[in-house]
Amino acid sequence: MSVNSKTTINDVARLAGVSKSTVSQYLNGRFNYMSEATRERIAKVIEDLDYRPNGLARSLKQNRTFLVGIIVADLNYSLSITCIQAIENELQDRGIQVIICNADENPDKEADYIETLLARQVDGLILFPTGDVSAPYQQLLEAGVPFVLMDRLLEQVAARSILLDNEMAVKIGIEELVRAGHHAIGMITLPLTAQPITPRKERVSGYRRAMLEAGLPLREEYLISVPAEEVADSLEQLLLLPEPPTALIAGNDIVLGEVLKAANRLKLTIPEQLSIIGIDAADFAEVYNPAITTIKQPAYEMGSQAARILLASIEDRETGLPITYRFPPALQRGESVLKKA
Repeated sequence: MSVNSKTTINDVARLAGVSKSTVSQYLNGRFNYMSEATRERIAKVIEDLDYRPNGLARSLKQNRTFLVGIIVADLNYSLSITCIQAIENELQDRGIQVIICNADENPDKEADYIETLLARQVDGLILFPTGDVSAPYQQLLEAGVPFVLMDRLLEQVAARSILLDNEMAVKIGIEELVRAGHHAIGMITLPLTAQPITPRKERVSGYRRAMLEAGLPLREEYLISVPAEEVADSLEQLLLLPEPPTALIAGNDIVLGEVLKAANRLKLTIPEQLSIIGIDAADFAEVYNPAITTIKQPAYEMGSQAARILLASIEDRETGLPITYRFPPALQRGESVLKKA
C-alpha cells in the first residue's frame, strides 16, 4: 500500500471501515466498546500507512501530555526493573511515553524529581517511595495529579498502593524450612531505619509471627538487620554462635547476593552446612549452583496493574480511593534446602 506523507486520521478510518471517533478511541487506548477484530483492523491500517498521530495537536486538544513519570527508590532491585518493564509496555500500548528517574534512596532527590516531573506536566506518576516522607506526596494530592505507590506504603498519604504480601512471603519460607526439619532458622535483612521501609518492616514482623506460629523459639541473635556491606561479616558471626542456625532467610535479592558471595568466600557448602531461601526471585538465584529456593513476587503483574490503575485515574481525572492491592507470593523450589533426617 502506498503511503502518503500527509496521511490523516480520516484516511485510517476510511480504510479500516470505521468512524473517525473509533480511530480516535483506539489511539487513546479506550477499547471498552471495541471488538478485537476492529482493534486488529485499525492496527493493521495504521501499520500499513505508517500513520503517526500529531502528538502536539492531541495534547492540546485533550489537555494532556501523554507522559507518565516513574520515580524508583533504587534501580538495584530486580523488582524495580521488572515492574518498570511492565509499566512501560502497558503505557506504550496506549501511546504514552515514560520518564524514568532513579532516586538512589535519597528523599531529597525524590522530591526534586517530583518537582521536575510536575513542571513537565506529566499526566500521572508511579512512585517507589524512598521512605516515609509525606510532604511531596501531599503536594501531588493537593494538585490533583494521579499517582500510584509501588512496593512501599506511606502512612500519612492516602493513595493507591501496590505491593507484595510480605508477611505471607516469610511465612511460606519458614513453613518450607520446617517441613524440611529445620528449627533453628535465622533471617538477614537490610537496615530497619527510624522510618522503616515497608517490605523490610513487614518481613521482620512476618518472621517473628511465623516462628511463633510454628512453635519455634524466637532467638534475637538469629534476626539481623544490617547494610549490604556488613552482611558477610554478620553471616560469619552468626555461624560462629554456639548454636548456629541451620537455615537462613535472605530478606531480599541484595541480601541474598551478599550471602552467596560470603558463602563462597567462607567455602560454605549449601545446603549441607546452611540451607538458604531468598525473598524476591533474582535471576542469579536460578543459575547459582545449587539453584536457590526463592519466594517470588509477581513483579510483572504488579507493574501492569499499577499502569492500569494509573491510566484509569488519568482518564477519570481523579486520584481514586486509597486502596492497597496486595499480591500473593509464590514458592519457587531450588536445591538450597536440606531435608534433615
